[in-house]
Amino acid sequence: MQNFNRRRVYFTLLAALLLQLLPFSGIWLQIKPDFLLLALLFWLLRAPSICNIGIAWTAGVLMDLISGDLFGQNALAYSLTAFLAVMYQRRLILFTVLQQSVYVFLLLFVNQLILLLLKSFSGSEYFGWTYFVPSFTGIMFWYALLHSRLSVNIMARQQ
Repeated sequence: MQNFNRRRVYFTLLAALLLQLLPFSGIWLQIKPDFLLLALLFWLLRAPSICNIGIAWTAGVLMDLISGDLFGQNALAYSLTAFLAVMYQRRLILFTVLQQSVYVFLLLFVNQLILLLLKSFSGSEYFGWTYFVPSFTGIMFWYALLHSRLSVNIMARQQ
């Protein structure tokens, strides 16, 4: 049973990585949520024994290699966000869906803020307020995921 759950976690992380690589353009590129981070947060909160900060760091390194960003930038942002997610994981289980969504929104926003800070240190120009739009679309995607049949099936099988 443990290997089956482990395979499911890694498969969803791989699917999220592939979704992250889809060639978006125009407005879709600006509003695209960070699918990999959302999948990481989902599994960090649901199965912290399988998906942990090390997995988040590895996913961040893969994102750095695939996206061509400064090496370690996404890895640092993902691992710090994962640390904040795991830190309050036990309390978050008791929250309502709306309270969990607010916390996940804050995690997405912190991740964007960390990346903005790291990009400004590396000499990138300021992106404006539209840089934070993926946090808003990410929370809409998160809320839709929590109310989907997929999420209900995953949570029912874990119990």
